[in-house]
Amino acid sequence: MIDQFLNKAAELLAKGEAFVTASVVRSQAPISGKPGDKAIIFADGKMWGWIGGGCAQPVVIKEALQALADGQPRLVRISPSAAPEEGILDYTMSCHSGGTLDIYIEPVLPKPHILILGRSPVARTLARLGKTIGYRMSAAACGADREQFPDVDQLRMDLNLDGLGIARDTFIVVSTQGEDDEEALKQAADTDAEYVAFVASRVKAQKVSEYLRDAGIPSERSGRVRAPAGLDLHAISPEEIAVSILAEIVQLKSDRARPLPKPKKAEAPVSNLRVANTAASNLPVSTPALASEEARDPVCGMTTSVTAAKYKSEYRGSTVYFCCARCKQAFDRQPEKYSLVTSG
Repeated sequence: MIDQFLNKAAELLAKGEAFVTASVVRSQAPISGKPGDKAIIFADGKMWGWIGGGCAQPVVIKEALQALADGQPRLVRISPSAAPEEGILDYTMSCHSGGTLDIYIEPVLPKPHILILGRSPVARTLARLGKTIGYRMSAAACGADREQFPDVDQLRMDLNLDGLGIARDTFIVVSTQGEDDEEALKQAADTDAEYVAFVASRVKAQKVSEYLRDAGIPSERSGRVRAPAGLDLHAISPEEIAVSILAEIVQLKSDRARPLPKPKKAEAPVSNLRVANTAASNLPVSTPALASEEARDPVCGMTTSVTAAKYKSEYRGSTVYFCCARCKQAFDRQPEKYSLVTSG
């Protein structure tokens, strides 16, 4: 199991995908999960591996997605009776097993990605500095070669950005400085990246902005372009400008990863009502939104995601959600046995 787990983690790392590892560190019988059991939770909430039965999985997936959101590890305890302890997120489990699981959950986030358009001295210096601090670096420019960008992870000798893995959290820096300025900025503004910086004077930036508008680039995209690029450090030389840009990227990256407030105790909703998850609006752009609604399984009391729930039943015009097939089966046999409030 451990070799398969490590191989899967290495595969995701090589792809630059965010994921979460979950490891059982303690168990108390009767419970199916045992110390050493491991799982990987993907950014879409799917799980690979094993950490215990159906009642434990919804909790682990929920906290794994929260870990992707705030970038922080956590220790989760799932037990029949709540016993709050500092440093542990405690969930009450009233599933049939009745045992206890302590699970360590840790996010694994990809390296920040900087894409440089252009082959100017600033571009080459920024590529070298970014690689030095461990970022994933890509460069694209007409006429670019490996002599100019010896250390980048990806190099394009034109401005075709297809296949470079550009996401919302990619940092794009346009440092063409007279070579294909308009085309490079148009390509950058046409991506989903939230950070696009242009190395240019304010006058030059204004003229290029007018070009983007005339080229039909929507204002919400062209308006994202930062110019001049970088923090205002009164930089003059290419090296100083590159430092100012990298400093701004480091600052923004830290703002994105700032952890959300941690609850002292995780509590399930008191009924099967759909409950909005307000944490999603505070997520960094590198992670997917968490399930927007949750419900309480009326059989075992566990919290389950409404949008991802596999097991559900219709009862008196309302939808009831379950963490596993066994709970659904028990409810379907005797729905009147369980006191609950539902919403459709």
